[in-house]
Amino acid sequence: MENKLPTSDQNFVKSLIPQKFPFVMVSGISEYSEERLVSGFEIKEDNIFVHDGVFQASGLIEHQAQSVALHTGYKFYLLGKEAPTGYIGAIKTFEAEILPKTGDQLISEVNIINEMMGVTLVEIITKINDKIIAKSEMKTVVK
Repeated sequence: MENKLPTSDQNFVKSLIPQKFPFVMVSGISEYSEERLVSGFEIKEDNIFVHDGVFQASGLIEHQAQSVALHTGYKFYLLGKEAPTGYIGAIKTFEAEILPKTGDQLISEVNIINEMMGVTLVEIITKINDKIIAKSEMKTVVK
């Protein structure tokens, strides 16, 4: 399977993360490097984290965590290996300025701060139309 970036090929993106429908909260990759990934996600009405047309904070956290998983998955894809399953180890900070609504397109920037022995410390910024709506710092752990 050959995929060049940017991509919004749903089957390819889903192959890079362990989550399955209806729990997939990423839909594209526009940039990748060893230290960074930019992901996208369009919020749809039938999303399990949407309540009264509003994407809940728990959905934002899950989107950000899956963006980190997408970074790991794409890295392993480039190496020709199957990506390991990962978990949120700790959420150091999470701040949401606003909660997005259905139809909004989230763009999240994952910046790897440190990676050691399967534990990755990341900073994630989520935007809608270039306006920052959420920030977090979390540790993820691969199995």
